[in-house]
Amino acid sequence: MPESNAVAFRELKAALAGTIPAERLIDDPLRTLAYGTDASFYRLIPGLVVRPEGERELQLTLAECRARGLPVTFRAAGTSLSGQAVTDSVLIQLGRGWRGHEILDEGRAIRLQPGVIGARANQLLGPFGRKIGPDPASIASCMIGGIAANNASGMCCGTAQNSYRTVRDIRVVLADGALLDTADADSVAAFRRSHADLLAGLERLSETTRGNAALAEKIRHKYRLKNTTGYALNSLVDFTDGIEILKHLMIGSEGTLGFISAITYDTVVDEPHKAAALAFFPDMATTCRATIALKRSPVSAVELMDRAALRSVEGEAGMPEVLRTLPDGAAALLIDVRGHDDADLAARMDEVQGTLEGIRTLEPVTFTRDADRYALYWKIRKGLFPAVGAVRDTGTTVIIEDVAFPIERLDEGVLALTDIFHRHGYQEAILFGHALEGNLHFVFPQGFEKPGEVERYQALMDEVAQLVGVEYGGSLKAEHGTGRNMAPYVELEWGPDAYALMWEIKALFDPENLLNPEVILSRNPTLHLENLKPLPATDPIVDKCIECGFCEHVCPSKDLTLTPRQRIVIAREMSRLEALGDRLTDEESARLAAMRQDYRYAGDETCAADGLCATQCPVGINTGDLVRELRRERLAERAGLARRVGRHFSGATRVARGALNVAGAANRVLGDDLMGKASAGARRLSGDRLPQWTPALPQAAPIRVLKRGAAADAGRDKVVYLPSCATRVFGATRRDAESRSVMEITLSLLEKAGFEVILPEMIGHLCCGMAFQSKGQFDEATHKARELNRELLLASQNGRYPVLCDTSPCTLQMRETLDERLEMLEPVAFAHDHLLPRLAVTPVDERVAVHVTCSSTRMGLADKFVGLARACAREVVVPAEITCCGFAGDKGFSTPELNASALAGLAEQVAECSAGYSNSRTCEIGLSQHGGIPYRSILSLLDRASRPASP
Repeated sequence: MPESNAVAFRELKAALAGTIPAERLIDDPLRTLAYGTDASFYRLIPGLVVRPEGERELQLTLAECRARGLPVTFRAAGTSLSGQAVTDSVLIQLGRGWRGHEILDEGRAIRLQPGVIGARANQLLGPFGRKIGPDPASIASCMIGGIAANNASGMCCGTAQNSYRTVRDIRVVLADGALLDTADADSVAAFRRSHADLLAGLERLSETTRGNAALAEKIRHKYRLKNTTGYALNSLVDFTDGIEILKHLMIGSEGTLGFISAITYDTVVDEPHKAAALAFFPDMATTCRATIALKRSPVSAVELMDRAALRSVEGEAGMPEVLRTLPDGAAALLIDVRGHDDADLAARMDEVQGTLEGIRTLEPVTFTRDADRYALYWKIRKGLFPAVGAVRDTGTTVIIEDVAFPIERLDEGVLALTDIFHRHGYQEAILFGHALEGNLHFVFPQGFEKPGEVERYQALMDEVAQLVGVEYGGSLKAEHGTGRNMAPYVELEWGPDAYALMWEIKALFDPENLLNPEVILSRNPTLHLENLKPLPATDPIVDKCIECGFCEHVCPSKDLTLTPRQRIVIAREMSRLEALGDRLTDEESARLAAMRQDYRYAGDETCAADGLCATQCPVGINTGDLVRELRRERLAERAGLARRVGRHFSGATRVARGALNVAGAANRVLGDDLMGKASAGARRLSGDRLPQWTPALPQAAPIRVLKRGAAADAGRDKVVYLPSCATRVFGATRRDAESRSVMEITLSLLEKAGFEVILPEMIGHLCCGMAFQSKGQFDEATHKARELNRELLLASQNGRYPVLCDTSPCTLQMRETLDERLEMLEPVAFAHDHLLPRLAVTPVDERVAVHVTCSSTRMGLADKFVGLARACAREVVVPAEITCCGFAGDKGFSTPELNASALAGLAEQVAECSAGYSNSRTCEIGLSQHGGIPYRSILSLLDRASRPASP
C-alpha cells in the first residue's frame, strides 16, 4: 500500500474513533484480508474496515471519506460472485445493527434492514403464507442488502417477482450523506427541496430516453429477459417521477449510487402444496422446445440441466439410477408445480402433462408429491455448482457465468455457447439454469497461475460477450450482478447511447466517483483480468473451499472474530507467504508474523469446531477439522498430560466434581457479584488461563445414582445407558426448580417407560474421546474410544441391545468412531421414537424454549426435537438465528466471549418462556447464563409431562 494511502487511512480511523468504537475500526493484516474477501475470484485488501451500527455512523463515515477522497464499498454477506464487494480502500461492513424488520399489512409487505438474511425474511413471513419475491440459491446466506443491490432473482421469481418489481419503498443514504425514505412523505418533501437538481436530472434522462424510440425499445426488450448488466435503465422508461426513478435505480446498483438502509417489499403468496418431476429428453434441442412450451403452463420453476451437469452428480448417494444410463447429449428439466390446495396442484400437474404431450422424453414424466423425493430432485439441481468445485484441481477457482438468451432462441444459444467453451478447452464446463427465463449458468474450473491461463480466459470471455450480448441480444449478467467481472463488456452489450446514459446516472448520484468505483462502469478494458484471487494449496481438508460464504451464518464466532470461510482465507494466505521462503519481502514477513500471532485467537481459540459449517458447505468442508489439526500441532507438548488425564479419567472427573463443590461453597459465601468479580480478576491475573465462573455453573452431579440400577427382568426391553462424562460431572443448576441431575431424570424415564437398564462396567472411567479430540489430542481420543467400544460391546452383548447416551454431541462422536454393531441412540431420537409411544403424555401448560444443538442438526434431528417439545408443552419457541451456542465443551469457561457472542439476542427471544430445553449439559450452562431462564435436558420436560401408559 502506498504510504500516502496508509496515512489517509490512519487519519480516517482517528477521525472516526471519536464516534465509532475502536473494535469496529479494523486495519490489522489478518482481519482486513479476512473481512475483505467475498465469493468472487478477485482479491483486494481494504485499507480500513468500518462497521457502523446505524445511519448516523454511516453518514459520518461517508463524510470523512469524502473529505479525504477515499472510495467506499458496502458489504453485506459477501456471497456475490462478480467482484462487486471487494476494495482496496474503505470497506463498510454490516453488523448486528442492521438486522431490523417489520411486518406490514398482515404480511402483504415487509420492511427489512440490509443485514437481514433472505431466508430469515421468509421465516418471518411464513405464518402469513407469504414470502419475498426474490429467491436466489444463496438465500439461506445472502442478505437483503445484497439481494436488492444486485437485483438477485433465482429459480422461481423470474422477472415478475424480483426486487425491481416488488419494491414498495426504500430508505437510502446517498454519497453526500443525504437520507431519503420514500415511505415517509415528510422525507420525500424535504428531499425534493434539497435535491431538486438530482431529481430534475433523472426526470430529464427519462424524458430523453423515452423520446429515443430505438433506445426505449431496446431497453424494454432487454428487461423482458433477466438482466443485471449495468444500471436499471428500465426505470427511465417505466417511470417519470424522479423519486420513483431513483427508487428503482437503486435496485441492482451494486452500491455505486448509494446505501440501501432499508427496503419495503410487497410480498408474494407462498403456495404450500408442491410437486416436482424430473423429465429427461434425448437432446438439448428437444429440451429447449419443451421449455418454450412450458412457458405458457402453470409452473413455478423449470430448471435445465445438460448431460455434463447430470454426470457430475450421478455418483452421489441417493441419486436416481437412471442418471447413470442417460445417453450423451441428453438433458433434463426439473419441473416444479405449486398450488393453494391439493385440487389446485392436481389441476396444474395435469395441465403441465398435457403441455408435454407430443414432445419426446426418454422416460414417462411423473410428478412426485413425496417430500423426500421432491427434496432429492432439488438436491440434484442445487448440487451442480459444488460438484464442479469438489473435483477441481487444487489452486484453481470455480467460475460461474450467468447469461440469458431470448427464450425463442434458447436452443441455438445453448449449442453456440457450448461450442465456444469446448473450442477454448473448457471441456469440464457444465450447463444449467432457470430455463423459463432463458437464463443459463455455465460452471467451470479456472486456473490463473499457469502461463496462458489468463489469456485463455480473456479469449473465452470476449467471444461469450460477443455471442450473447451482440449476436443474440441477450444479457451477459442475468442475475449475478455486473461487478468487476463484466464491467468491461457493459458498453458492448448495451451500445454507446445506453452506456453514456449510465455514466450520466453515475455522475448525478456520485460526481466524485467514490461509491464502489470500477464496479458496473469502468474504462479499464482489462479490469476483469486484474487482482485475481490466489488459491494456494493449504491442507487437503479445506483445499476444495470455493469461498462462497454459505457457512458463515451458522458460525458462532461470526460476530466475534472469524467465520469458517475467513479462517480458510487466512490459512491460505499464510501458506502462500510461507511458500515464498527466502523471497519474502520485509513487509510480507511482518504480515506473516502478525497473522500467525493473531490467528491463534481469531482462528483457533474462538473456533467452536462444531461442524455446523459442513452442513451448509457446498463441498462438505468441516473447518473445525482444520482447526483441530492446528491444535494438534500447537499442543503436541501436552500429549503427556492428556494421556495422564485419560488414564486416570475417573479421578479427573472426581476432581471436577470437587471443584464444583468448592465453587458452590464460595458462591454461597460471596454471592454472585463478588464471586464474578473475584473470578474475573483471577482469570485476568492468570493471563486468561483460569476458567471464568458463571452464576449458571451447576452443582456437582450425584454419581451415586448410578448404583441404583433396575433389577433384571426378562420381560422388559433392555437398553444400555451411558451417561456422558459431562452429565457425570455437572448436576442441576443451582436455584433451578428442577433439582435432579440428567442421570436421575434419564433413569426415571426409562423406569417409567418399562425399560430394563444396563450400566457398563467401570462407568466412571469411560469417555467417547471428544474432550481430547476437540483439543487436537487425537491419540488419547482414539485410546478412550477404544476403551469405550470394548465396554459397550460387553454391556450390549455385541450390539444385541441398543445404547442410549444422554448427551447429543457425544452420541454423534460415538457414531463416527465406534463399532458399527453398536446401535447408538441419541436422547432426542430415543425419546421421540421409543419413549413417547410408551408413555401417557399431557402437555404442561407452559411456553418453553428449545435449543437444537449442533450435533442434533448434523444428525438431522431438528424436526424430531421440536416435535418432541410440542408433544410436551403448550407452546414451543425456537429462537431465530441462534445456531451453535458457542460453549463448545469447555469454551464457555475458557473463552466466555465466544458463548456470549453466539447467544446475543437469546434473552429477548425467550423472555416469556418458563424454561429452555436442550440435550447437552454443557450447552445448557451457557444457555442458562445468556438466556436468563434455566435450560435443562429435554428429557426433563418429557418426564414432567408424562406418566406410565396404561397397561
